Amino acid sequence: MQIVDRDESLSYRHYSKQWKWGFTPSAEIWNGRLAMVGIVAAILVNLLTGQGSLHFLGLL
Repeated sequence: MQIVDRDESLSYRHYSKQWKWGFTPSAEIWNGRLAMVGIVAAILVNLLTGQGSLHFLGLL
């Protein structure tokens, strides 16, 4: 049986706050956040106007 200190077994990733181009963890986190904002905006447009996003923008 091995005794492990609880603090040593937990590892947290600290991402740099400096912006880097490419497929970096910080860029992917921002990509996911902006995608969620876009989906929520599309749902709100649909609920408030009764039209889909493309109809609302006049593309269809």
